[in-house]
Amino acid sequence: MINVRDARAYLIKGKGKSLKSGGMWVYDNEIDRTEGDFEDGDIIELHDFDDYFMGYGYINSKSKIRMRMLSKWKEDVPSVELLEKRIRNAWEYRKNVTDTSSCRLIFGEADWMPGIVIDKFSDVLVVESLTLGIDRMKPEIVELTKKILSEDGINIRGVYERSDARVRLKEGMELCKGFIGEPFDTNVLIEENGVKYMVDVADGQKTGFFLDQKYNREAIKKLCKGKRVLDCFTHTGTFALNAAAAGAEKVTAVDISEQAIAQGRINAELNGLSDKVEFICEDVFSLLTRYAAEGERFDVVILDPPAFTKSKDTVKQAVKGYRDINMRGLKTVKDGGFLATCSCSHFFTEELMVKTIREAAAGAGHRRLRQVEFRQQAPDHPVLWAADESYYLKFFIFQVCDEL
Repeated sequence: MINVRDARAYLIKGKGKSLKSGGMWVYDNEIDRTEGDFEDGDIIELHDFDDYFMGYGYINSKSKIRMRMLSKWKEDVPSVELLEKRIRNAWEYRKNVTDTSSCRLIFGEADWMPGIVIDKFSDVLVVESLTLGIDRMKPEIVELTKKILSEDGINIRGVYERSDARVRLKEGMELCKGFIGEPFDTNVLIEENGVKYMVDVADGQKTGFFLDQKYNREAIKKLCKGKRVLDCFTHTGTFALNAAAAGAEKVTAVDISEQAIAQGRINAELNGLSDKVEFICEDVFSLLTRYAAEGERFDVVILDPPAFTKSKDTVKQAVKGYRDINMRGLKTVKDGGFLATCSCSHFFTEELMVKTIREAAAGAGHRRLRQVEFRQQAPDHPVLWAADESYYLKFFIFQVCDEL
Protein backbone atom coordinates (compact mmCIF):
# COMPACT_ATOMS: atom_id res chain seq x y z
CA MET A 1 0.00 0.00 0.00
CA ILE A 2 1.38 3.39 -1.03
CA ASN A 3 -0.17 5.98 1.26
CA VAL A 4 0.87 9.59 0.60
CA ARG A 5 -0.64 11.88 3.22
CA ASP A 6 -1.25 15.61 3.19
CA ALA A 7 1.25 16.20 5.97
CA ARG A 8 4.68 17.74 6.41
CA ALA A 9 7.79 17.49 8.54
CA TYR A 10 10.11 20.48 8.93
CA LEU A 11 13.86 20.43 9.45
CA ILE A 12 15.55 22.38 12.21
CA LYS A 13 17.54 25.27 10.80
CA GLY A 14 21.06 24.08 9.92
CA LYS A 15 20.10 20.39 10.02
CA GLY A 16 19.78 17.86 7.21
CA LYS A 17 23.39 18.18 6.02
CA SER A 18 23.62 14.52 5.04
CA LEU A 19 20.35 14.73 3.15
CA LYS A 20 21.44 17.89 1.33
CA SER A 21 24.67 16.24 0.22
CA GLY A 22 22.84 13.28 -1.31
CA GLY A 23 21.89 11.06 1.64
CA MET A 24 18.43 9.58 2.23
CA TRP A 25 18.07 9.55 6.01
CA VAL A 26 16.66 12.18 8.37
CA TYR A 27 17.24 11.58 12.08
CA ASP A 28 14.86 12.35 14.92
CA ASN A 29 17.07 15.17 16.21
CA GLU A 30 16.93 16.94 12.82
CA ILE A 31 13.17 17.44 12.72
CA ASP A 32 11.65 20.56 14.26
CA ARG A 33 7.94 19.76 13.93
CA THR A 34 5.28 18.01 11.88
CA GLU A 35 1.98 19.30 10.54
CA GLY A 36 -1.06 17.33 9.39
CA ASP A 37 -2.42 13.90 10.18
CA PHE A 38 -0.45 10.74 9.46
CA GLU A 39 0.39 7.35 10.89
CA ASP A 40 3.78 5.72 11.27
CA GLY A 41 4.77 4.26 7.92
CA ASP A 42 2.91 6.89 5.90
CA ILE A 43 4.61 8.95 3.20
CA ILE A 44 4.70 12.68 3.90
CA GLU A 45 6.49 15.76 2.57
CA LEU A 46 9.73 17.04 4.05
CA HIS A 47 10.44 20.77 4.07
CA ASP A 48 13.42 22.79 5.19
CA PHE A 49 13.06 25.28 8.05
CA ASP A 50 12.17 28.00 5.51
CA ASP A 51 9.43 25.86 3.88
CA TYR A 52 11.63 24.83 0.90
CA PHE A 53 10.42 21.48 -0.46
CA MET A 54 12.99 18.72 0.24
CA GLY A 55 11.13 15.64 -0.96
CA TYR A 56 8.84 12.77 0.01
CA GLY A 57 9.71 10.13 2.55
CA TYR A 58 8.09 7.69 4.91
CA ILE A 59 8.05 8.54 8.59
CA ASN A 60 8.22 6.46 11.77
CA SER A 61 8.08 8.08 15.20
CA LYS A 62 9.50 4.90 16.78
CA SER A 63 12.73 4.98 14.78
CA LYS A 64 15.84 7.06 15.40
CA ILE A 65 15.96 7.41 11.61
CA ARG A 66 12.73 9.37 11.57
CA MET A 67 12.33 9.68 7.80
CA ARG A 68 13.73 7.78 4.82
CA MET A 69 13.45 9.61 1.54
CA LEU A 70 11.83 8.14 -1.56
CA SER A 71 11.89 11.13 -3.90
CA LYS A 72 13.37 14.62 -3.89
CA TRP A 73 11.24 16.17 -6.64
CA LYS A 74 7.76 17.61 -6.20
CA GLU A 75 6.50 15.95 -9.37
CA ASP A 76 7.84 12.49 -8.36
CA VAL A 77 5.04 11.65 -5.95
CA PRO A 78 5.60 8.09 -4.67
CA SER A 79 3.38 5.72 -6.65
CA VAL A 80 3.28 2.27 -8.22
CA GLU A 81 4.70 3.86 -11.36
CA LEU A 82 7.66 5.31 -9.43
CA LEU A 83 8.33 1.95 -7.77
CA GLU A 84 8.29 0.24 -11.16
CA LYS A 85 10.76 2.78 -12.52
CA ARG A 86 13.14 2.18 -9.58
CA ILE A 87 12.96 -1.62 -9.87
CA ARG A 88 13.39 -1.51 -13.63
CA ASN A 89 16.44 0.74 -13.27
CA ALA A 90 17.90 -1.59 -10.64
CA TRP A 91 17.49 -4.62 -12.91
CA GLU A 92 18.93 -2.86 -15.96
CA TYR A 93 21.94 -1.80 -13.86
CA ARG A 94 22.61 -5.41 -12.75
CA LYS A 95 22.39 -6.66 -16.32
CA ASN A 96 25.21 -4.27 -17.20
CA VAL A 97 27.58 -4.97 -14.30
CA THR A 98 27.25 -8.56 -13.07
CA ASP A 99 26.22 -12.15 -13.66
CA THR A 100 22.50 -12.02 -12.94
CA SER A 101 21.88 -15.76 -12.61
CA SER A 102 22.09 -15.05 -8.88
CA CYS A 103 22.51 -11.51 -7.63
CA ARG A 104 21.29 -8.82 -5.27
CA LEU A 105 18.53 -7.28 -7.30
CA ILE A 106 17.50 -4.50 -4.89
CA PHE A 107 19.97 -3.01 -2.40
CA GLY A 108 17.95 -0.57 -0.33
CA GLU A 109 19.17 3.02 -0.35
CA ALA A 110 21.70 2.31 -3.12
CA ASP A 111 18.74 1.67 -5.44
CA TRP A 112 16.70 4.56 -4.00
CA MET A 113 14.40 2.06 -2.25
CA PRO A 114 15.35 2.46 1.42
CA GLY A 115 14.76 -0.42 3.79
CA ILE A 116 14.38 -3.36 1.41
CA VAL A 117 16.73 -5.99 0.00
CA ILE A 118 15.79 -8.53 -2.67
CA ASP A 119 18.17 -11.32 -3.62
CA LYS A 120 17.65 -13.47 -6.70
CA PHE A 121 18.85 -17.07 -6.45
CA SER A 122 18.26 -18.64 -9.86
CA ASP A 123 14.43 -18.59 -10.13
CA VAL A 124 13.73 -17.75 -6.47
CA LEU A 125 13.50 -14.35 -4.79
CA VAL A 126 14.33 -13.71 -1.14
CA VAL A 127 12.94 -10.50 0.37
CA GLU A 128 14.26 -8.75 3.47
CA SER A 129 12.08 -5.83 4.58
CA LEU A 130 13.58 -3.79 7.42
CA THR A 131 11.44 -0.69 7.83
CA LEU A 132 7.75 0.01 8.40
CA GLY A 133 7.27 2.34 5.45
CA ILE A 134 8.74 -0.03 2.85
CA ASP A 135 7.01 -3.00 4.47
CA ARG A 136 3.67 -1.49 3.52
CA MET A 137 4.79 -1.38 -0.13
CA LYS A 138 6.18 -4.92 -0.11
CA PRO A 139 3.30 -6.58 -2.04
CA GLU A 140 3.58 -4.08 -4.89
CA ILE A 141 7.38 -4.35 -4.95
CA VAL A 142 7.31 -8.15 -5.15
CA GLU A 143 4.74 -8.24 -7.93
CA LEU A 144 6.50 -5.54 -9.94
CA THR A 145 9.82 -7.35 -9.60
CA LYS A 146 8.33 -10.61 -10.88
CA LYS A 147 6.69 -8.74 -13.77
CA ILE A 148 9.92 -7.01 -14.82
CA LEU A 149 11.94 -10.25 -14.68
CA SER A 150 9.29 -12.09 -16.72
CA GLU A 151 9.86 -9.61 -19.54
CA ASP A 152 13.35 -11.11 -19.85
CA GLY A 153 12.00 -14.64 -19.79
CA ILE A 154 12.76 -15.21 -16.10
CA ASN A 155 9.80 -16.87 -14.40
CA ILE A 156 10.09 -16.73 -10.62
CA ARG A 157 8.84 -19.97 -9.09
CA GLY A 158 8.78 -18.74 -5.51
CA VAL A 159 9.34 -15.86 -3.11
CA TYR A 160 10.54 -16.28 0.47
CA GLU A 161 10.65 -13.57 3.12
CA ARG A 162 13.60 -13.30 5.51
CA SER A 163 12.55 -10.23 7.48
CA ASP A 164 13.96 -11.71 10.67
CA ALA A 165 16.77 -9.20 11.35
CA ARG A 166 16.55 -7.66 14.82
CA VAL A 167 16.85 -4.15 13.37
CA ARG A 168 13.09 -4.40 12.69
CA LEU A 169 12.50 -4.16 16.43
CA LYS A 170 13.88 -0.60 16.34
CA GLU A 171 11.08 0.21 13.91
CA GLY A 172 8.46 -1.20 16.27
CA MET A 173 8.00 -4.22 14.02
CA GLU A 174 7.94 -7.93 14.65
CA LEU A 175 10.40 -10.36 13.08
CA CYS A 176 8.89 -12.51 10.35
CA LYS A 177 9.85 -15.13 7.80
CA GLY A 178 7.94 -17.40 5.48
CA PHE A 179 6.55 -17.84 1.99
CA ILE A 180 5.11 -14.93 0.03
CA GLY A 181 2.69 -16.83 -2.15
CA GLU A 182 2.73 -20.56 -2.77
CA PRO A 183 5.23 -22.80 -0.88
CA PHE A 184 8.18 -24.28 -2.76
CA ASP A 185 11.40 -26.22 -2.12
CA THR A 186 13.60 -23.72 -0.26
CA ASN A 187 16.85 -25.51 -1.13
CA VAL A 188 17.93 -23.74 -4.31
CA LEU A 189 20.80 -24.83 -6.55
CA ILE A 190 22.89 -21.95 -7.91
CA GLU A 191 26.18 -21.66 -9.76
CA GLU A 192 28.72 -18.87 -9.24
CA ASN A 193 32.19 -18.60 -10.80
CA GLY A 194 31.70 -22.14 -12.09
CA VAL A 195 31.11 -23.49 -8.56
CA LYS A 196 27.76 -25.01 -7.54
CA TYR A 197 26.06 -24.34 -4.19
CA MET A 198 22.88 -25.50 -2.54
CA VAL A 199 21.39 -22.41 -0.92
CA ASP A 200 18.99 -22.79 2.01
CA VAL A 201 16.92 -19.62 1.70
CA ALA A 202 14.72 -20.49 4.68
CA ASP A 203 17.33 -21.25 7.33
CA GLY A 204 20.68 -20.06 5.98
CA GLN A 205 22.30 -16.90 7.33
CA LYS A 206 20.78 -13.60 6.21
CA THR A 207 19.01 -14.34 2.91
CA GLY A 208 20.74 -17.72 2.58
CA PHE A 209 23.99 -16.91 0.79
CA PHE A 210 26.55 -14.07 0.74
CA LEU A 211 26.46 -12.78 -2.81
CA ASP A 212 28.62 -9.74 -2.01
CA GLN A 213 31.89 -11.74 -2.11
CA LYS A 214 31.26 -13.15 -5.59
CA TYR A 215 34.22 -11.56 -7.35
CA ASN A 216 36.48 -11.63 -4.29
CA ARG A 217 36.10 -15.40 -4.30
CA GLU A 218 37.11 -15.39 -7.95
CA ALA A 219 40.12 -13.17 -7.14
CA ILE A 220 41.73 -15.66 -4.75
CA LYS A 221 41.77 -18.46 -7.34
CA LYS A 222 44.99 -17.29 -8.99
CA LEU A 223 46.82 -17.67 -5.66
CA CYS A 224 45.71 -21.20 -4.85
CA LYS A 225 46.92 -23.63 -7.53
CA GLY A 226 49.06 -26.33 -5.93
CA LYS A 227 48.88 -24.58 -2.53
CA ARG A 228 47.74 -25.44 0.99
CA VAL A 229 44.85 -23.14 1.85
CA LEU A 230 43.16 -22.32 5.16
CA ASP A 231 39.67 -20.80 4.88
CA CYS A 232 38.50 -19.35 8.20
CA PHE A 233 34.83 -18.59 8.88
CA THR A 234 34.07 -20.63 5.79
CA HIS A 235 30.28 -20.58 6.32
CA THR A 236 29.06 -22.95 3.59
CA GLY A 237 32.50 -23.37 2.01
CA THR A 238 32.47 -20.62 -0.60
CA PHE A 239 36.10 -19.45 -0.54
CA ALA A 240 37.27 -22.99 0.17
CA LEU A 241 35.52 -24.41 -2.88
CA ASN A 242 36.84 -21.66 -5.15
CA ALA A 243 40.35 -22.46 -3.92
CA ALA A 244 39.84 -26.18 -4.49
CA ALA A 245 38.33 -25.59 -7.94
CA ALA A 246 41.41 -23.53 -8.82
CA GLY A 247 43.64 -26.53 -8.14
CA ALA A 248 44.68 -26.13 -4.52
CA GLU A 249 46.57 -29.15 -3.20
CA LYS A 250 44.58 -29.20 0.04
CA VAL A 251 42.02 -26.85 1.62
CA THR A 252 41.08 -26.71 5.29
CA ALA A 253 37.74 -24.98 5.88
CA VAL A 254 36.75 -23.92 9.40
CA ASP A 255 33.50 -22.64 10.93
CA ILE A 256 31.93 -22.85 14.38
CA SER A 257 28.46 -23.58 12.94
CA GLU A 258 27.66 -27.27 12.52
CA GLN A 259 24.83 -26.37 10.14
CA ALA A 260 27.18 -24.34 7.94
CA ILE A 261 29.80 -27.09 7.91
CA ALA A 262 27.19 -29.68 6.96
CA GLN A 263 26.07 -27.46 4.07
CA GLY A 264 29.69 -26.94 3.07
CA ARG A 265 30.23 -30.68 2.78
CA ILE A 266 27.12 -30.95 0.60
CA ASN A 267 28.49 -28.18 -1.63
CA ALA A 268 31.87 -29.90 -1.88
CA GLU A 269 30.17 -33.11 -2.96
CA LEU A 270 28.12 -31.22 -5.55
CA ASN A 271 31.38 -30.08 -7.16
CA GLY A 272 33.29 -33.34 -6.82
CA LEU A 273 35.75 -31.67 -4.41
CA SER A 274 35.16 -33.66 -1.21
CA ASP A 275 38.65 -35.15 -1.39
CA LYS A 276 40.24 -31.69 -1.67
CA VAL A 277 38.44 -29.89 1.19
CA GLU A 278 38.61 -30.85 4.87
CA PHE A 279 35.80 -29.25 6.89
CA ILE A 280 36.39 -28.60 10.59
CA CYS A 281 33.71 -27.44 13.02
CA GLU A 282 35.65 -25.40 15.59
CA ASP A 283 36.15 -21.91 16.98
CA VAL A 284 38.49 -20.12 14.55
CA PHE A 285 40.28 -18.10 17.25
CA SER A 286 41.18 -21.27 19.18
CA LEU A 287 42.20 -23.21 16.09
CA LEU A 288 44.52 -20.44 14.84
CA THR A 289 46.16 -20.22 18.25
CA ARG A 290 46.82 -23.95 18.19
CA TYR A 291 48.12 -23.91 14.63
CA ALA A 292 50.53 -21.08 15.48
CA ALA A 293 51.80 -22.92 18.56
CA GLU A 294 52.29 -26.15 16.58
CA GLY A 295 54.11 -24.37 13.75
CA GLU A 296 51.39 -25.20 11.23
CA ARG A 297 51.76 -22.95 8.20
CA PHE A 298 49.71 -22.42 5.02
CA ASP A 299 50.42 -20.90 1.63
CA VAL A 300 47.13 -18.98 1.65
CA VAL A 301 45.01 -17.96 4.65
CA ILE A 302 41.55 -16.46 4.15
CA LEU A 303 39.78 -14.55 6.95
CA ASP A 304 36.10 -13.79 6.28
CA PRO A 305 34.71 -13.13 9.78
CA PRO A 306 31.18 -11.97 10.61
CA ALA A 307 30.71 -8.29 11.42
CA PHE A 308 32.29 -7.69 14.81
CA THR A 309 30.31 -4.46 15.17
CA LYS A 310 26.85 -3.40 14.06
CA SER A 311 26.82 -0.01 15.79
CA LYS A 312 29.11 2.91 16.58
CA ASP A 313 28.99 1.97 20.25
CA THR A 314 30.89 -1.30 19.79
CA VAL A 315 33.61 -0.18 17.35
CA LYS A 316 36.35 -0.22 20.03
CA GLN A 317 35.61 -3.83 20.94
CA ALA A 318 35.48 -4.69 17.23
CA VAL A 319 38.97 -3.24 16.69
CA LYS A 320 40.30 -5.68 19.29
CA GLY A 321 38.53 -8.57 17.56
CA TYR A 322 39.78 -7.70 14.07
CA ARG A 323 43.32 -7.05 15.33
CA ASP A 324 43.33 -10.36 17.21
CA ILE A 325 42.01 -12.50 14.35
CA ASN A 326 44.41 -10.93 11.83
CA MET A 327 47.37 -11.33 14.15
CA ARG A 328 46.56 -15.01 14.67
CA GLY A 329 45.95 -15.50 10.97
CA LEU A 330 49.25 -13.87 10.02
CA LYS A 331 51.14 -16.24 12.29
CA THR A 332 49.92 -19.19 10.20
CA VAL A 333 51.01 -17.82 6.79
CA LYS A 334 54.27 -19.11 5.32
CA ASP A 335 57.00 -16.64 4.41
CA GLY A 336 55.99 -15.42 0.94
CA GLY A 337 52.47 -16.74 1.33
CA PHE A 338 49.24 -14.77 1.07
CA LEU A 339 46.58 -13.43 3.43
CA ALA A 340 43.10 -12.46 2.25
CA THR A 341 41.24 -10.58 4.97
CA CYS A 342 38.04 -8.59 5.10
CA SER A 343 35.46 -6.78 7.20
CA CYS A 344 31.74 -6.59 6.45
CA SER A 345 30.82 -3.80 8.89
CA HIS A 346 30.31 -0.28 7.53
CA PHE A 347 31.07 1.08 11.01
CA PHE A 348 34.57 -0.43 10.73
CA THR A 349 35.88 2.01 8.14
CA GLU A 350 38.53 1.42 5.52
CA GLU A 351 40.95 3.73 7.37
CA LEU A 352 40.37 1.94 10.66
CA MET A 353 40.82 -1.44 9.01
CA VAL A 354 44.19 -0.40 7.54
CA LYS A 355 45.37 0.82 10.95
CA THR A 356 44.19 -2.39 12.64
CA ILE A 357 45.87 -4.71 10.12
CA ARG A 358 49.12 -2.76 10.45
CA GLU A 359 48.99 -3.26 14.23
CA ALA A 360 48.19 -6.96 13.74
CA ALA A 361 51.26 -7.38 11.49
CA ALA A 362 53.48 -5.82 14.15
CA GLY A 363 51.96 -8.03 16.83
CA ALA A 364 52.48 -11.16 14.71
CA GLY A 365 56.25 -10.76 14.86
CA HIS A 366 56.78 -7.75 12.62
CA ARG A 367 55.60 -9.54 9.50
CA ARG A 368 55.85 -7.37 6.41
CA LEU A 369 52.79 -6.94 4.19
CA ARG A 370 52.86 -6.29 0.47
CA GLN A 371 49.42 -5.28 -0.74
CA VAL A 372 48.33 -7.24 -3.79
CA GLU A 373 44.77 -5.97 -4.11
CA PHE A 374 42.10 -3.96 -2.36
CA ARG A 375 38.56 -4.92 -3.27
CA GLN A 376 35.01 -4.14 -2.18
CA GLN A 377 31.56 -5.66 -2.39
CA ALA A 378 30.34 -6.97 -5.74
CA PRO A 379 28.75 -4.37 -8.05
CA ASP A 380 25.24 -5.72 -7.46
CA HIS A 381 25.74 -4.18 -3.98
CA PRO A 382 26.54 -0.69 -5.29
CA VAL A 383 28.07 1.95 -3.05
CA LEU A 384 25.95 5.09 -3.13
CA TRP A 385 28.09 8.10 -2.35
CA ALA A 386 26.63 10.17 0.50
CA ALA A 387 24.91 7.03 1.82
CA ASP A 388 27.75 5.70 3.97
CA GLU A 389 25.74 2.67 5.10
CA SER A 390 25.88 1.25 1.55
CA TYR A 391 29.68 0.86 1.75
CA TYR A 392 30.50 -1.94 4.13
CA LEU A 393 32.73 -4.68 2.64
CA LYS A 394 36.50 -4.12 2.59
CA PHE A 395 38.70 -6.92 1.22
CA PHE A 396 42.50 -6.95 1.17
CA ILE A 397 44.92 -9.45 -0.31
CA PHE A 398 48.51 -9.27 0.98
CA GLN A 399 51.70 -11.16 0.44
CA VAL A 400 53.17 -11.89 3.87
CA CYS A 401 56.93 -11.80 4.26
CA ASP A 402 59.29 -12.20 7.20
CA GLU A 403 61.35 -9.19 8.24
CA LEU A 404 64.67 -8.88 6.40
